[in-house]
Amino acid sequence: MTPKNRERAYEKRRYEEWQGRLSAKQVRAQQIRQRLAIGGGALIVVLVMVMAFLLMNEADDDESTPSAGSTTPAATASAAASTCPPVEVKAPESPKQFDKVPDKSLAAGKSWTLEMKTTCGDIAVELDGKAAPQAVSSMIQLARDGFYDGSPCHRLTTAERFKVLQCGDPTGTGTGSPGYSYGPIENAPEDQVYTEGTVAMARAGGDGESMGSQFFLVYGDTDIPDDAAGGYTVLGRITEGLDVVKKIAEGGEDTGSGDGKPVSAVSIETTGVAELAE
Repeated sequence: MTPKNRERAYEKRRYEEWQGRLSAKQVRAQQIRQRLAIGGGALIVVLVMVMAFLLMNEADDDESTPSAGSTTPAATASAAASTCPPVEVKAPESPKQFDKVPDKSLAAGKSWTLEMKTTCGDIAVELDGKAAPQAVSSMIQLARDGFYDGSPCHRLTTAERFKVLQCGDPTGTGTGSPGYSYGPIENAPEDQVYTEGTVAMARAGGDGESMGSQFFLVYGDTDIPDDAAGGYTVLGRITEGLDVVKKIAEGGEDTGSGDGKPVSAVSIETTGVAELAE
């Protein structure tokens, strides 16, 4: 081999060695980049997990859950103290039942007074036999027969424009009746406002022939929109004892929703009815 050829061969080996070293460096560099990419991805994942954990804990702290120093509306209502004496009268085990609706002529187109002795105080109502002859005739008959004696007032509403105490069901469930139902609706207010002191008959929604024994005492101006059947029969007004109804209402109702049983339990002990002198 000539000196010139030996020199060429030497240069070729050096070039191949250099290429080999360069390739090895490139491989190592790529491996490093891959490790960094993997490590960086893992770091990102870890950071995301930490941030998510912090966010979840922050969300938990902001949740509107009751604290030890707060109460729900229901708890507040149930914790309210009764504003009336304890009820000692017992509801009848088997409420009286009647075969037919009293004839509306019983009211004779006259005014009557209904006296209710309750466990929280006495309430007097003037019944308008001329404006609501059927409802007043039924009320007269039920009061005379002692149907209401011992019956609880089972419902109280406390909303801003819906303030009523409902009574007249001896079972205290809101489903009791005297064994009959009647209609039509009488003397409902055209403006759908039941003013403070109004006494009106309860009924099933949309059914103007479903009145029985249940009635409600309005202790604050109340808006009740007409339904498919119309309004509610107004048969009289409270003349004495509105303060008794308001006293019962002060205790609140037991659900915290504005519609439930009165916390201040109250029952009708006895009733009496008499025609008012003209």
